[in-house]
Amino acid sequence: MKASTFFMGLATGLAAGAVATLFTTPQSGKELRTSVKSTSTDWKERVAEVKEKVNELKESVAALSAETKTQLPAAMDELKKSMESWQQSTVPAKEHLQLEIMAIQKSIEELQKSISKDKKDDNNDKNNDSKDDKENKNESNNG
Repeated sequence: MKASTFFMGLATGLAAGAVATLFTTPQSGKELRTSVKSTSTDWKERVAEVKEKVNELKESVAALSAETKTQLPAAMDELKKSMESWQQSTVPAKEHLQLEIMAIQKSIEELQKSISKDKKDDNNDKNNDSKDDKENKNESNNG
């Protein structure tokens, strides 16, 4: 709904209410005519004020709209530049973190190889120990 339509409806409703009030109050004809004239003069002034306020509001909205059209693209460009700058400034840190992650992964792989080698060595030692035990038992049984 447009503001001007709203205010015109409001003014019309107020005027109708004022007229209805004037005609329902007990007054003489002369008093009623004087009252109607003063009321109509007051209402004309108020309607003129409302129209002036509506025009000021329209001008403010138009000015704000124009300012937004000029300021918003500039603000968006600045925001894009800031984001690009931030992204460029984080590139070295990102690369450093990737190198550290690769080094950690390599260390983990080496540790896993070392652990599996130690397990194989332990199993071989156990097998050799059990062979030695068997040979010792055989020698003691034969001897």
